[in-house]
Amino acid sequence: MSTIKIKQIKSRIGAPANQKRILDSLGLRKLNRVVEHECTPSILGMVDKVKHLVAIVK
Repeated sequence: MSTIKIKQIKSRIGAPANQKRILDSLGLRKLNRVVEHECTPSILGMVDKVKHLVAIVK
């Protein structure tokens, strides 16, 4: 499987609790942090839920 890099680009302040929980499960706890995950449907679903807070990095 391929991997994707996810970067948090917006603050979690003011986001609902479930979106904060998704960011935590992705490993994004600070702004401008980049994490690498396998490109699975569950990870892509989590990214889709917080797409306004994160970006996919090449």
